[in-house]
Amino acid sequence: MTAADRSTKRRAVVAVAVVVAVVAVFVVRLVSIQIVQADTLNAESSDKLSASTTIDGLRGDIVDNDGTVLATTVLRYDITTSPQSVSDVERTNDDGTVTTVTPQMAAGEIAAILGTSADEVYASLTSDPTSNFAYVARNVDVDTFRAIRDLDLWWLYYSSNQKRSYPNGAVAGSVVGFMDTDGEGVAGVEQIENTCLTGTDGTETYERSGEGVAIPGTTKTTVQAKPGGTAVLTLDSDLQWFSQQALLERIQETGAAWGTVVVQEVKTGKLLAVADYPSVDPNNVDATPDADRGSIAFQAPFEPGSTFKALTAASILDAGAATVSTQVEAPYIFTDANGASTRDSSYHDGPLRLTFAGVMQESSNTGFGMLGELLSSEQRYDYMEKFHMTTPSEVGFPAESGGILSPWQDWDDQTNLTTTFGQGVSTTAIQIASLYQTLGNGGVRLPVQLVEGCKQSDGTLTEVPDATGEQIVPSSVSTDVVNMLETVVTGGYAKTSLEIPGYRVAAKTGTAQMSDGSGAYGSSYITSVAGLAPADDPQYVVSVTIAKPVTIESALAAAPVFQKIMSQVLKENRVLPSTVPGPDLPTTY
Repeated sequence: MTAADRSTKRRAVVAVAVVVAVVAVFVVRLVSIQIVQADTLNAESSDKLSASTTIDGLRGDIVDNDGTVLATTVLRYDITTSPQSVSDVERTNDDGTVTTVTPQMAAGEIAAILGTSADEVYASLTSDPTSNFAYVARNVDVDTFRAIRDLDLWWLYYSSNQKRSYPNGAVAGSVVGFMDTDGEGVAGVEQIENTCLTGTDGTETYERSGEGVAIPGTTKTTVQAKPGGTAVLTLDSDLQWFSQQALLERIQETGAAWGTVVVQEVKTGKLLAVADYPSVDPNNVDATPDADRGSIAFQAPFEPGSTFKALTAASILDAGAATVSTQVEAPYIFTDANGASTRDSSYHDGPLRLTFAGVMQESSNTGFGMLGELLSSEQRYDYMEKFHMTTPSEVGFPAESGGILSPWQDWDDQTNLTTTFGQGVSTTAIQIASLYQTLGNGGVRLPVQLVEGCKQSDGTLTEVPDATGEQIVPSSVSTDVVNMLETVVTGGYAKTSLEIPGYRVAAKTGTAQMSDGSGAYGSSYITSVAGLAPADDPQYVVSVTIAKPVTIESALAAAPVFQKIMSQVLKENRVLPSTVPGPDLPTTY
């Protein structure tokens, strides 16, 4: 072998070695990329090319006791595009032919569905050709969304958002409540049942191009969204509407400022109607002043006046201090040993010779003041506590009041006297209804119920409230009080406005002076009626309150509303007329 051959061979060996070395480097690098670093590089690539979005879990419905929807969630859709991607679309027709759809043509098709101009749509598609994002339409309904989606324009994108809807508007609006802009319940049942109603969000992922635009057909749901539960209320939406209408009409007739109606089942404690005037329409909260967006029945305590006398009567009877036939000489003006004084609402010359039942029938403040002295202040306060006049109901309504009652040790002489007939103490309409429910249920107070529970997707009802009753007074005492209240309907001054043909009714009227805001009583009144029917076997409580009536300042402002609504309740629920005559209690002697 010549020196030249050896040199050539060496060069060949070196070249081969270099090639082998280079190939080895590439092999090592390839192994590193495809095997050693594969997971890391795939993750980095995925991070750059993949994106995820949240799928909102739909908020659950609020329904009444037979499933009528009071609040629901509807989906609305935003339609967007990437202007830099807008271009001709090849659309295959049913006959197999292909039509080229230009952006101008597409704009016309979209505009026809939206009910707007093609020029306006085309401007949103092309106004900034360098942009990756532009709105085409916002908050369109599901039918509009589907129609535009079916145009099969690949450069259109869709995202959904939730909108709360209240099909019955202001019917039960103050009770159902509403939501804030962040989708949180901030009033009424929307707030009470926020945990039940809130859905669980899901996740969907999609691939995007280098320009950050979603690649059609790459969207995948990785975590399914779950809707919230359904809050089932005890309310009867038909009765709720009827009650609100009856209340509104009477407030307009009397020129009153506000009012409430509460209808409650005696045997269950369930609220069938809670009507407030004014009332908010949750579909348009801003149209209602802030002060009128809540529920007066739950949140606004007032001095109940004579409807509270039922509690005083039950207390005195339960303590054994008097009977329904105890005799009282009730003067027009009564002044107790401490100098506190009160008078009856109507002048009478000389004392009225009344039984305890007659004191109830005549609604004599002086008679109740005299009978109230048979108990100590501490005893009467304890009974008020037993009847839950110092605590909010079990409903847990937002900002619910527990009434206003000072400790008995803080009562002055006048308060000690006036609390016997419902002044110097404030309660809510819900508390008064609960008082009468207790008396109508054999002295057993049942928890006030507004929400029956949270219905899950499988139909099971969870978060069912405790319905355990509490014996407040013996059934003999509650029966005596109901019988006394029946004399108000059969012989009291509001007799013709309270009677319901065929049914025995037990009720109490009330007219209380309202505060003038400076610690003294003003010239305005709160008029009210609370009662039970049928009195022989009480099934329903109706409590009506009308504040600051102008044309009628007595309980006759509220009595016709009580009569109208109780009649409707008995008819709607097919309650059989009374067959047993009422007791013939002596009212005078």
